[in-house]
Amino acid sequence: MIFYFSGTGNTKWVAQQISEAIGESLINIPDAIRQGAYEYELKEGETIGFCFPTHGWQPPKIVRDFIKKIIFNFPSSISNNYCWAITTCGDNMGEAMTILNKDLATIGLAATTQFAVIMPETYICLPFMKTDPVEKELSKIAQARQQLPHIINTIRAQKEGVVELVKGATPRLYSYVIGGYFNAKMVNDKKFTVDADVCIKCGKCQKVCPVDNIQGTPPEWIHNGRCTSCLACYHYCPVHAINCGERTRKRDQYYFNKRGDQKS
Repeated sequence: MIFYFSGTGNTKWVAQQISEAIGESLINIPDAIRQGAYEYELKEGETIGFCFPTHGWQPPKIVRDFIKKIIFNFPSSISNNYCWAITTCGDNMGEAMTILNKDLATIGLAATTQFAVIMPETYICLPFMKTDPVEKELSKIAQARQQLPHIINTIRAQKEGVVELVKGATPRLYSYVIGGYFNAKMVNDKKFTVDADVCIKCGKCQKVCPVDNIQGTPPEWIHNGRCTSCLACYHYCPVHAINCGERTRKRDQYYFNKRGDQKS
């Protein structure tokens, strides 16, 4: 079974490709949380996969909190199943997998096979972060498409110890200092606004929010503490009526297959 979280579709696409290729079920983490589904029965030979975007060089808090509550019931003939993990990131992912495995250790698991898949940038709220130019965006997706058969074959064969990551030059600084501050202080819905005179009241933002943090049209953020800062509401808005701080007014939008020219 494959557990995934995705805001703007990059990670969902990766998880879907693997699910279809190896024939294992997809479990959307926000849906599982809504249903209170934390206990899972595993079949003989079934793998356990986690797919998540890197948020501030760490796994998203929603993923970390979910993992700590999971209960796996393993087949009686074995004590564990093959466990793997994939993170998508714009350029590098720091020590996100190290952090993930510390969380998995609390439930007796370890992702022994790990991959990073570079995908188009989605976080655009800081001065130095922007969406990729179209040419770079399409190039990243093309490279990911070429990488996936190798990842799929590795998981299908249940190869242990394959670690293919893009940590960056100073991964500990990224994840534990910058990322630590980012995830503690900047992951919230405080800066989201809507231009009511631009909003067409389509309700798209409410539909795409993975944590049910938006209500009404024009949208209102509920401030329920569950916001992941995935920016799905911003990126999917068809008229760019939503912003997260003033600098996003001058930034582009991206979600997977936005241009309609990428095969699923």
